Amino acid sequence: MKVTVFGAGTMGRGIAQVFATYNHDVLLIDVEQKFIDNGINGIKSSLNKLYEKKQINEEPAKILERIKTSLKIEDSKGSDLVIEAIVEKFEMKADLFKKLDEFLDPRVIFASNTSSISITRLASMTKRPEKFVGMHFFNPVPLMKLVEIVKGEKTDENTVNYVYDLAKSLGKIPVKVQDYPGFVANRILMPLINEAINALMEGVATKEDIDSVAKFGLNHPMGPLELADLIGLDVCLDIMNVLYQDFGDQRYAPSPLLKRMVASGKLGRKSGEGFYKYK
Repeated sequence: MKVTVFGAGTMGRGIAQVFATYNHDVLLIDVEQKFIDNGINGIKSSLNKLYEKKQINEEPAKILERIKTSLKIEDSKGSDLVIEAIVEKFEMKADLFKKLDEFLDPRVIFASNTSSISITRLASMTKRPEKFVGMHFFNPVPLMKLVEIVKGEKTDENTVNYVYDLAKSLGKIPVKVQDYPGFVANRILMPLINEAINALMEGVATKEDIDSVAKFGLNHPMGPLELADLIGLDVCLDIMNVLYQDFGDQRYAPSPLLKRMVASGKLGRKSGEGFYKYK
């Protein structure tokens, strides 16, 4: 099976790595070579760690041989499945799918890794809404088991079941969800993170104590502010904006502190500073 993944960032490279690990041929596409290089380096590092810990048996070099790269979307011809994992902006995702729809065989399944944008709306940009599905992986993709399989309004059951079974074959635990804002995971998680940010803004407690409450009182593996830094504050803001816009409910309004931090370039781990500082 040939799988094309668009976007060599954290999510895209993780998805490419998992498919290659499970013996699929992968084409990883991005718009600049530096993004491709960073993606491949990230995959190498991840595979080496997993191999050292005996969490994978095949040598990393063998897995990497199954991953090819390109800067041209036309090279996705011949794919059986296309997974989009680019930035969380509807216009950019829609533009990519429109272009792909023009030259890829009608049998090819389109999947988006979006964490909050409507699958129905994205699918409507193509002539194959019945073969358009959400395939929402979680970070870090090689380790996190959950995959949300999102059924758009016109997605047919064969497509949903095929992608569901495919996710299981990758060692994942898929769940089928309907196409509502934030699906399930982010509809629950993002308001929690947003409210933790509001609590910090209001001086209810320090960032360390807010995270400690979640870890030692709610038994969460990571505090909400630590998790926001890992996800990326810009991504958190994008998701909150989608929830607020689509539901029209004030409870989903992004925290003013979240908006201010994103505006100042404090995006979390990827920028070196968010609620915490990183090397």
